[in-house]
Amino acid sequence: MSASMLMFDLLPVAAAAAGLAALYAAPMGWRRLQLSRAKHPSLAGHSRMAVRLARLMPTQRFDDARFFNADDAPGEVVARRRASFAGLSRTLKTRHAQSIAATQAMKPSLPDLQFTSSYRVPPPFSPLVQRELPLGPVMAASDGHWLTDLDGQRFIDLAGSYGVNLFGYDFYRRCIAEGAKRVERLGPVLGVYHPLVEENVRRVLAHAQMDQLSFHMSGTEAVMQAVRLARYHTGKTHLVRFCGAYHGWWDEAQPGPGNPLPAERTYTLRDMHARSLQVLRTRRDIACVLVNPLQALHPNKPAPGDGSLVDSSRRASYDRDAYAAWLRELRQVCTDRGIALIFDEVFMGFRLGAGGAQAYFGVRADLVTYGKTLGGGLPIGVVCGRASWMKRYRDERPADVCFARGTFNTHPYVMGAMSVFLEALDEPRRQQQLLDQDAQQDSRRARLNAALEAEDLPLRAANMSSIWTLYYTQPSRYNWMLQYFLREQGLALSWVGTGRMIFSLDFSDADFDEVQRRIVAAARAMRDGGWWSSPALPSNKAIKRRLLMETLGFKH
Repeated sequence: MSASMLMFDLLPVAAAAAGLAALYAAPMGWRRLQLSRAKHPSLAGHSRMAVRLARLMPTQRFDDARFFNADDAPGEVVARRRASFAGLSRTLKTRHAQSIAATQAMKPSLPDLQFTSSYRVPPPFSPLVQRELPLGPVMAASDGHWLTDLDGQRFIDLAGSYGVNLFGYDFYRRCIAEGAKRVERLGPVLGVYHPLVEENVRRVLAHAQMDQLSFHMSGTEAVMQAVRLARYHTGKTHLVRFCGAYHGWWDEAQPGPGNPLPAERTYTLRDMHARSLQVLRTRRDIACVLVNPLQALHPNKPAPGDGSLVDSSRRASYDRDAYAAWLRELRQVCTDRGIALIFDEVFMGFRLGAGGAQAYFGVRADLVTYGKTLGGGLPIGVVCGRASWMKRYRDERPADVCFARGTFNTHPYVMGAMSVFLEALDEPRRQQQLLDQDAQQDSRRARLNAALEAEDLPLRAANMSSIWTLYYTQPSRYNWMLQYFLREQGLALSWVGTGRMIFSLDFSDADFDEVQRRIVAAARAMRDGGWWSSPALPSNKAIKRRLLMETLGFKH
């Protein structure tokens, strides 16, 4: 048989095969299209592209002249900025000399400090800021919501220990001291259980309304274990997170820049969007969905920080009812598809109330992770879940296990501090305080915004309960400067600056009035220094166009 005849005979077979392949590929292609449409259209929703572009983006550093004139401001405005900057530099360097010196001594050996110093402001401005506006995050003492540095200067703390400080530092000092006494007979013996563990487990499960829990030593570790359990019980590979949400620093929960490798088994979808629900309904590879309740404050936007504050497009607002409705839809789809719904309450857990986000929004999860304040001031991570999701082995297949252990899990001193915290959390006055805080915080935010508006200052606040963020109503390339004026006013912020402020519940109305006075004073100094004058770049769009030209290396 000739080759041509053989090929002719095989044509029907090939055609049939091609038809079958097309039939198979069609639904796969449709599902792929649905997934692409559900992803957030920005780089935040496309981690592979974001990682590639981050590696290609060139280094930009403004010289002294360009630093003060990045928006082509007129000479008079540039002169005001220079004078303002010089005065601020003198004040900070003089007032906090010992704290700055201690920070600089630590910096060569601490990569964390090197990173936060470099990325506190947008990179082009960073070298001059690090040299002339050094900060000294070395503190010597705390008192309630006050911090004292090595120079004896006092600050009102608005960093909140990244979420740990719910009830005030004196409270956590008591948790640690009393907790240590409760376990001192056993001491730091690891690998065994202090009797307090049983009481802590009972209390946490009562608040979470779950069957079982496991202890870990950080929130990141707790999220890792929750995802591992979901994969173990579903036999599926992929996790879904929502655009902008933070779930710790491990590879698969932090796709995009900051992660050296693309997260191959992570889908980053749009929060509060019907297309995301459609992906969950149709794909067969999704083991779990991670939800960070804080995203209700800024859906589909990353955790705000001044280091990425290149213009004034940052916004935030909070609609509790709308987010609760979204969570109910999400819960139903996950139930229908056998997908584990995981509430990551490491940051917000017990800040929204004694029952956490589940009680606050009226939606039950399959697994919940806790951390931060639950440890009573000491490191902790907890995974709570229904028994069917928490089991780590199969009776019928003894070699098929989901292993997880940690040397410092159930550390006696952590268990002691936790027990004091949980007892306090059960006090009626504490629970009432948590119930009242939304109205209290909303009222304070309204007062601050009214004061800012009355002075025509282009600054506003938004909040979700006791978590606040500031945003800007007038286009500017210099909004990140406000954090230094707030520092001058004696307000201590975390390294993300004005992006997040965390209020402990020991702030009285008089205490907040003082915070408001200082914020308004800082905003006045910012305005008077010319940092909000951008006549040559009158819109956020114009600023972004300028940034693109700079990135591409074009002169202007």
